[in-house]
Amino acid sequence: ITFLDKAMSQDGASQFQEVIRQELELSVKKELEKILTTAPSHEFEHTKKDLDGFRKLFHRFLQEKGPSVDWGKIQRPPEDSIQPYEKIKARGLPDNISSVLNKLVVVKLNGGLGTSMGCKGPKSLIGVRNENTFLDLTVQQIEHLNKTYNTDVPLVLMNSFNTDEDTKKILQKYSHCRVKIYTFNQSRYPRINKESLLPVAKDVSYSGENTEAWYPPGHGDIYASFYNSGLLDTLIGEGKEYIFVSNIDNLGATVDLYILNHLMNPPNGKRCEFVMEVTNKTRADVKGGTLTQYEGKLRLVEIAQVPKAHVDEFKSVSKFKIFNTNNLWISLAAVKRLQEQNAIDMEIIVNPKTLDGGLNVIQLETAVGAAIKSFENSLGINVPRSRFLPVKTTSDLLLVMSNLYSLNAGSLTMSEKREFPTVPLVKLGSSFTKVQDYLRRFESIPDMLELDHLTVSGDVTFGKNVSLKGTVIIIANHGDRIDIPPGAVLENKIVSGNLRILDH
Repeated sequence: ITFLDKAMSQDGASQFQEVIRQELELSVKKELEKILTTAPSHEFEHTKKDLDGFRKLFHRFLQEKGPSVDWGKIQRPPEDSIQPYEKIKARGLPDNISSVLNKLVVVKLNGGLGTSMGCKGPKSLIGVRNENTFLDLTVQQIEHLNKTYNTDVPLVLMNSFNTDEDTKKILQKYSHCRVKIYTFNQSRYPRINKESLLPVAKDVSYSGENTEAWYPPGHGDIYASFYNSGLLDTLIGEGKEYIFVSNIDNLGATVDLYILNHLMNPPNGKRCEFVMEVTNKTRADVKGGTLTQYEGKLRLVEIAQVPKAHVDEFKSVSKFKIFNTNNLWISLAAVKRLQEQNAIDMEIIVNPKTLDGGLNVIQLETAVGAAIKSFENSLGINVPRSRFLPVKTTSDLLLVMSNLYSLNAGSLTMSEKREFPTVPLVKLGSSFTKVQDYLRRFESIPDMLELDHLTVSGDVTFGKNVSLKGTVIIIANHGDRIDIPPGAVLENKIVSGNLRILDH
């Protein structure tokens, strides 16, 4: 038990708790001041902002106890607070759609590394389709918009200290594209020791043995870091009014003109400050955050905030039918106002990690969508599943590289040759986790137009022009290898045992 737990468990000893808390805050403050003294002069202001932000977050962390929602108060959102996309699309588009587009800024969350897919460097630089990376596709989409409507929609990348340098190097290749690209950096916060709750870092450097002492504090950090970078004011000065924010690895998150028009020209004359795109849950989405009504406001509830006894209820597809896609449309003026009033309230996500040396730490994070309750006149829009196409694993990558999708001006759309619009369920085993292993195991990407379900486990390779239909399960037991021959058509088959095909 840590001393914080001991303090918390003393019944009726709230004064004692308060003393412990104040002492802890003082210790952390001293540690942060020590760290700040090691900052070189050109980084001093920036580091001070980061450490001040962390101190605020840490202060809130000590105040909050247990899951941050009272389950009894959670209600289904009222009917009109989540609009069906069809209704918004049915309004059509005005003639002046170009002037509406000129009020928009596209923001992509670009803080993540490709580590979970076995890649070094920013995830956005992984090739996803015909040699194009996530970033290439994003730039192509926006360039296509700007050329088609003769507009000036800029792209803003929120980088982290992990991705900034590599991303900036690559941006030079887009200098001739018709897209203005800006970047700003997420904050850099110190990880804290799980036992003592003190920062692990001893100085500001984040190389060498200090690499693991720092972390980017989740995408909820966008409001403060966008504001602090000065870019928010610059864009407002240029007449921009809304940002469309999404994860760079969600290939379905393209600019939607109908949603934009709904924001700029609302039917009731009252503009929304925050729109969250949600979509219907399937069995695969039980963990996604969901929109609820809570104390009269729309509120995003994540699985981490749910009391243990109610987790199964939270996961049920019947009570909470939708989840957050993290495609968000937010008013720039509202972000500025709330940031200046220090009024953006996001629940703290406590993320435990174990460092390479075995040290247990926690990092305090926030999520961008959690701020929905701080904005006026928020709205959920229930969008088609096609607007949520995240690539988190090589199983997802197989889908987007296949003939299930066609690529047009940076946007992926489900092929018209697929008879049912659902995406097949694909589970590739651990031999496919890393992108380079995955690419080595497919001589070419199989035809998957008629596939419902694919499970692959063990040492399996695919020859050229393989076709997979219905349900296909391929399992090579330990020590065995299965080579699916070129041109094979597998329809509703289970393949097991050992099959080697060697060049003669």
